[in-house]
Amino acid sequence: MMTSISDYIAAFPTEVQEVLTQLRTIILETVPDAEEGFAYQMPSFKTHGKPLVYFAAFKNHIGLYATPTGHDAFKERLAGYKQGKGSVQFPLNQPIPYDLIREIVLFRMAENKAKYS
Repeated sequence: MMTSISDYIAAFPTEVQEVLTQLRTIILETVPDAEEGFAYQMPSFKTHGKPLVYFAAFKNHIGLYATPTGHDAFKERLAGYKQGKGSVQFPLNQPIPYDLIREIVLFRMAENKAKYS
């Protein structure tokens, strides 16, 4: 079982590692006090002891899990991507929308701060 986000990232091909590293960097730059960990066998980030976002790599996409509220707030901008309740898939054969991901992380940070601080 993985316990380190660095080990998780290192387990993927180089091009996927680059995407995962960029996601991790965006999250930690956006929310410097985020707590890193693992939940549901994927990298997780928390603020105020509550989930902020998770991400995971799959064969053909990167999954971002920002809870249902994090996705609902950006539903129009995420409309072109496959989604589930609280999840979105960014295909690896398309540009990853890092700016949008940063906005989602900022939204979730503000949401957690308002609810739990």
